[in-house]
Amino acid sequence: MQSNGAGQGQESSELPCLNSAQNGESSSSAGGNHSNGLLSNADNGNGVGTSNGSSVGPCSGTSAASTASGSEVGSLKKKKRLSQTEEDVIRLIGQHLHGLGLNQTVDLLMQESGCRLEHPSASKFRNHVMEGEWDKAENDLNELRALMHSPNAIVRMKFLLLQQKYLEYLEDGKVLEALQVLRGELTPLKYNTDRIHVLSGYLMCSHADDLRAKAEWEGKGTASRSRLLDKLQTYLPPSVMLPPRRLHTLLRQAVELQRDRCLYHNTKLDNNLDSVSLLLDHVCSRKQFPCYTQQILTEHCNEVWFCKFSNDGTKLATGSKDTTVIIWQVDPESHQLKLLRTLEGHAYGVSYLAWSPDDTYLIACGPDDCSELWLWNVQTGELRTKMSQSHEDSLTSVAWNPDGKRFVTGGQRGQFYQCDLDGNLLDSWEGVRVQCLWCLSDGKTVLASDTHQRIRGYNFEDLTDRNIVQEDHPIMSFTVSKNGRLALLNVATQGVHLWDLQDRVLVRKYQGVTQGFYTIHSCFGGNNEDFIASGSEDHKVYIWHRRGELPIAELTGHTRTVNCVSWNPAIPGLMASASDDGTVRIWGPAPFLDSQEADGLNGKRFPFKRELFSQPIMTSCMFACFSSPQKTAVTWTVDGDLQSR
Repeated sequence: MQSNGAGQGQESSELPCLNSAQNGESSSSAGGNHSNGLLSNADNGNGVGTSNGSSVGPCSGTSAASTASGSEVGSLKKKKRLSQTEEDVIRLIGQHLHGLGLNQTVDLLMQESGCRLEHPSASKFRNHVMEGEWDKAENDLNELRALMHSPNAIVRMKFLLLQQKYLEYLEDGKVLEALQVLRGELTPLKYNTDRIHVLSGYLMCSHADDLRAKAEWEGKGTASRSRLLDKLQTYLPPSVMLPPRRLHTLLRQAVELQRDRCLYHNTKLDNNLDSVSLLLDHVCSRKQFPCYTQQILTEHCNEVWFCKFSNDGTKLATGSKDTTVIIWQVDPESHQLKLLRTLEGHAYGVSYLAWSPDDTYLIACGPDDCSELWLWNVQTGELRTKMSQSHEDSLTSVAWNPDGKRFVTGGQRGQFYQCDLDGNLLDSWEGVRVQCLWCLSDGKTVLASDTHQRIRGYNFEDLTDRNIVQEDHPIMSFTVSKNGRLALLNVATQGVHLWDLQDRVLVRKYQGVTQGFYTIHSCFGGNNEDFIASGSEDHKVYIWHRRGELPIAELTGHTRTVNCVSWNPAIPGLMASASDDGTVRIWGPAPFLDSQEADGLNGKRFPFKRELFSQPIMTSCMFACFSSPQKTAVTWTVDGDLQSR
């Protein structure tokens, strides 16, 4: 036991000496000083500082036994063999430090660890490329040939080198030298002849700026040569030369992976590592997600069948059985909604709404027995068109062409029309019983779900159609992602299904929702449309992450079937739901967050505007306030749910 204690004592007394020598505080060994005061060893390659056991600096009075023990410790440290992973980490750190200009630190790290940042031939090659010594760089390629896995890599790398050489000659006005490179060096490679033809065209450039613009090239100098080196490194094995900025790439991938695995991540993706902390794992709180009722809109006096945010996210349109459409204005700061105008006169009620691409117009459709649709100017509140082709029609769905000048409409009685803004019939498709419609971004293809439990694509220009989706049960409604790749279907008795329209395959079936034969409209939402939300006949709103089948949130508050959900396209944390209970609920983040999530009194912050408060009352179980203009009581539970109004 005593011998162990003595050994520990000797080790602790000797190691600081090694550290002090490494830090350049004092040393009696023979060796040269680095410019930053660090000491290098004398040609024995064993490490930095003294390696012969002689005393160093403040430990010069140490006994011979202690010195011998220190030598044993040093030799043990030197004999330890690094694993491949440890060597890789050291090289990654060294490359990053080199990029920061800490070259002496890199030298010290490599000497002490016994690692090599890159192969000596690769180091020469790097220097010759950055200095523009192209002949020497070509000779270096011959040394690197034996280290490459692909025999064709040399030709490709030589082509890139000669291309840079050619462009630099042209920029310097050395046309004859550039022509010699083109004819005598690039062309004989017999590689990428198309590119050689393009390069030959640069001979006609009248000045350097014209050359840089046409070649999309930074010009002679460090920037273009660094970019060239990045391309050249891709052909070299990582054991010879690390890929450019490899540590930065790995850290960025790690951050992206954590974001992808975060169930509630709902903010704009930023690939800049400066925007995140590398010291903590990425975690988004459920309190930051639109799971909490922020507002209840009660202005409708009957069932609310549909709701839809405008494309710019500044307005919300709601349609009801009470024959009205209400346009709501979204406050950009508080995200509170205020009634903007009411559009009246829809005798059968409003079951579907569609905003024009520029949000100037809004089309309203009715239920199955409605043969009319209304086209409103939202900005003026004026009815531009009231369209009806026949009293026998059923116009229950509508979709805008991307040009904003045409729309398609149809219903389950076999009507399928394409019309202009004045309601004039442009084209029609006979015998298609339409349940729901969507226009793709190509401006030609219209997707329509029909009574045959399928979605077909119709082209009004060449009058062709094709089957895209086939379900085993009726498709009550569907919507398409912004990129046109995915379709979200509400299928009778089955729930919510996600289809890939390009591959024509069922991607996922989402669980939890109660879907019978009522028409329920789901939606994509959140940043990058990573989330899916749907109403349900069990009075709830369900939210899923697009990649998971189980819901990540079940929102309660409605007392009857939730017919429609709309996610704000401009504000990822804002969502609306319409229900047969006659209300529209606005969902957002928790009304107050803990101290790690927001600043405020006792770690809690109430994001309400001043005019909302009259006489706040705080109890142990709820927070209540009164809106002064209407004297309406609003009560939140401590979990942030709007309890009463």
